[in-house]
Formats: sequence, structure tokens, C-alpha cells
Amino acid sequence: MAKLAKIRFGMIGGGEGAFIGAVHRHAAALDGQFELVCGAFSRDATNNQSTGDTLGIDDARLYSSWQQLLQVEASLPADQRMEMLVIVTPNQLHVPISRAAIAAGFHVFCEKPAGINLPETQTLAADLANTDRLYGLAHTYLGYPMVWQARQLVQSGQLGTLRKIFVEYPQGWLTEDLEAASNKQASWRTDPSQAGNSGCMADIGTHTFGLAEFISQQQITEICAELKSHVSGRRLDDDGAALFRTNGGASGVLIASQICAGEENALKIRLYGDKGGLEWQQMEPNTIILRPHGAPVQVLRAGKGQPGLGIEALRRCRLPAGHPEGYLEAMANLYSDFAVAIRRGERGTPTGVPGIAAGLRGMAFIDTISSSGQSDAKWLQIPNT
Repeated sequence: MAKLAKIRFGMIGGGEGAFIGAVHRHAAALDGQFELVCGAFSRDATNNQSTGDTLGIDDARLYSSWQQLLQVEASLPADQRMEMLVIVTPNQLHVPISRAAIAAGFHVFCEKPAGINLPETQTLAADLANTDRLYGLAHTYLGYPMVWQARQLVQSGQLGTLRKIFVEYPQGWLTEDLEAASNKQASWRTDPSQAGNSGCMADIGTHTFGLAEFISQQQITEICAELKSHVSGRRLDDDGAALFRTNGGASGVLIASQICAGEENALKIRLYGDKGGLEWQQMEPNTIILRPHGAPVQVLRAGKGQPGLGIEALRRCRLPAGHPEGYLEAMANLYSDFAVAIRRGERGTPTGVPGIAAGLRGMAFIDTISSSGQSDAKWLQIPNT
């Protein structure tokens, strides 16, 4: 078997103090398929240099701006330049950098949401329709094995016809006015010029929306929402809830909040059909509770070789049952699928990775739930993308 060369990637954003950049680097390294070769990690020159030094990046490939990174990397010989760009910046840069990177001939793996509004994201979709480059979105939770197992249980009909979906994501980290204390992560997420027209719903509401559509395999078509900013002076929503309807006839409730004091990252979904229900939660990610109607409750567990699991769940497990796998492994599954797609010469969306379609759906959700939250005419339709 021929030896596989590591896929060379660069990163924009993710300097010291940025949580998600380190997550991407750890996840990319987990299966040994990627090598970080360049970066523009911070607009702060000291932070950028320190991050590059810590990561062992050659000074010649440590860039002061994303524009410089793309220009210089594109000029390098094909066997040296980066092949994929990872974007972990605030939201307002996602589309401009993605479009420029695609035009320069690089694959793109971008943090969610895809952009700051639907129209600009549609321009990126148009670019992708005319290129052979790959584009993926880092919806980390869709990398969990048991999320794929939940999807398979719905697809196989074990729940019957879906009737009800409850999905929630409570956090507590923005309970206080952290942006006033110059917390960088809080500041940009609550700044409309960097985050877009939504705070909480763009940041974590997109996870609830994407998870519900992915597992149910139905599209949410209508929303009736209330959004609120509980912290005085905060410019974007820090809390919200919505009733929703799907194109498959189900109804549901979606909750996302960052002011639930004491909560950590309690993402949870429950789906109910006429034959049973299931429950999965991110803080206990290796377990699905299956509740068949008229039969005993079943507990399904993740792990290599575990009975009762489908192919897609099993291939995303690395360890035997009882050895916990979590957030980093979920992200690593997205990287692993992206690597396979690059080596196969796929184009558009990498198999197994959320792509531009998920990005468009997410932006349509953000725009619609924001409009519903500001409107007295509560039921609004999510536009087709």
C-alpha cells in the first residue's frame, strides 16, 4: 500500500486565547492525516508571532494578514503550498475569506455559521458551483457517532412517523456582561458588525437547528420565535426559543440560551414518532436512550464493534465501549472525512461533512428566527435555499 502524504493546511484566526482554533488543531492532528504548515493567527502581531512560535510554524509562512497568506501560498510550488484553509475568525470574515480561498484554488473548512446573512452566503454558493474545490462547515456535533446512529434509527423507521422534536442548547457563560470586561470571545459574539444580526442563535442556535434537521431528515419550514437580550446594553440576543413545523408534518420546540446560569454545553435532542422516541445529549455523547412504544427502554452505547450500531456510527468510533470519546473526536471525524474527500478528488461538499447546503440552511434559519423574534406576526416561513 502506498504511503499517504499528510494534507497540508493553513489557518486564519485561532491565535492564543481563541478556544476554537486549538480545537481544530487538535482534531486535525488526531488521525495523523493533516499537517499545519502556515497561518495568520491574529491581527495582533505579538499574538500572531507567539502562536506561530508555539506551533512551530516557519517564520516565512507566518503571515500578517489573510490576504498575504492566500497570495504567498498560491505562489508556492504545488508540492509545498497548503492544500486546505481552515477559517476560525469572527463571522463577518467567513464569506470573504472563503470566496478568496476558493478562487485561489484551496479547499476550505470554515467555522459556522457560513456568513452573516443569507445573500452573501448565496454568493459563496454560486462560487462553489463553478469550482472543483471542496467546502465544509465545522458543525462539530454532527461528527459524533451516536448522532449518526440516531439518524439511522429515524431512517430505518424504528420511531415510525415523526411527530415531535425537542432540541435545546443551554449555556451559562454570558450570564454576566463579559463584553464590558473586555472578554474578546464575548465581545465579537455580541457585536453586530462581527457576528451579524444574531448573537445566541447564530452561535449555538445554528447547532440546534442543524442537529434537528440532520437527525430527523426533515426541513424546518416555519418558525414562531421570541428572542431576548437579558443583559443590559447587550446588542444581540443572548436567549431565545421557537416553536417550529417541518415539511414532514412534525412539530417542535427549539431553545438556545447563553444566560442559563450554571449550565455548561447541555445540547440535547429528543424525537418522538408513533412507534417510539429517542434521546441524545452532548454531555453524555456515547449514549442513546431508545424508548419503543409498549416495550422496555433500550440503551445503545458507542464503541468499536458494539452490537446494534449502524455502519456510519461504527466507522466513527475509535475505541472499544467504555473508553469515552468526545468533542475532539467528533471534530476529528469531520477532518477524517474531509481528508478522504480530498484524496478521492471529490468536489463541492465532502462526503460526511456539512457543506454549503447546510450553510445556506443555517443562514436562512438565523435570518428567519431573527425576523420572527422582532415581529408581531409570529409564524414565518423559512425561505427555500
